Amino acid sequence: MWPGKSVMARPATMDDRKANRRGAARLAAVQALYQMDIAGAGLNEIFAEFEGHWLGREVEGAEYLPAEAAFFRDIVSGVVREQRKLDPLIDTTLARGWPLKRIEALLRAVLRAGAYELDHRRDIPARVVVSEYADVANAFVDADETGMVNAVLDQLARQMRSDEFERQGQ
Repeated sequence: MWPGKSVMARPATMDDRKANRRGAARLAAVQALYQMDIAGAGLNEIFAEFEGHWLGREVEGAEYLPAEAAFFRDIVSGVVREQRKLDPLIDTTLARGWPLKRIEALLRAVLRAGAYELDHRRDIPARVVVSEYADVANAFVDADETGMVNAVLDQLARQMRSDEFERQGQ
């Protein structure tokens, strides 16, 4: 169902930290956004499917990390709600001649989710957002595409949250 590398996480343990639950939510959100883009699935359908069959469950013999469901919902619904704002921001950051519509659906999902968090989740440091979505991309694509995700989100982070980078002197 999903492209690229395996989307399975390590087996869930009782001591999973909140960060791991958020990482699992990010991974699930990217998968959900990808599915919405490819299959045209609606928001309610995606929430029902992922919360009922994927998040923290065993699928095809692999156990997926428990994900923070509210965080998952925030990312997916936020990207859908803010897509008209986010897409042009991503477009202007991508290399000339490569508009977002020419980028494969999975990478669009990663970039949109990352851009949403950078724009709307100021409670999470920009460097964490960029790093987390580079890790998510790495679960699906090769190093060159992961590098592109990192570069685009880093540039967006410096535009959207310049104050964070000025404070750090970088």
